[in-house]
Amino acid sequence: MYGDRFGGYRDYGNEAPVKVGERYRVKIESLGKGGDGIAKIQGFVVFVPNTQVGDEVEIVINSVKRKFAFASVIE
Repeated sequence: MYGDRFGGYRDYGNEAPVKVGERYRVKIESLGKGGDGIAKIQGFVVFVPNTQVGDEVEIVINSVKRKFAFASVIE
């Protein structure tokens, strides 16, 4: 969708590019309103609590919604 090209939301339909249990190495790009770090995987937003902008962390996906996912840092 054109939204992704202009920094907007991208409609992934029923297929998010991540799945529960998958692990990724990501860089936290920004912070959400609640203070969670935000990383992107193929343009898909992933919220990662207890991180700061610039952190490079390994995460595991805990929950996937239509427009975003939640993950936790693997220690």
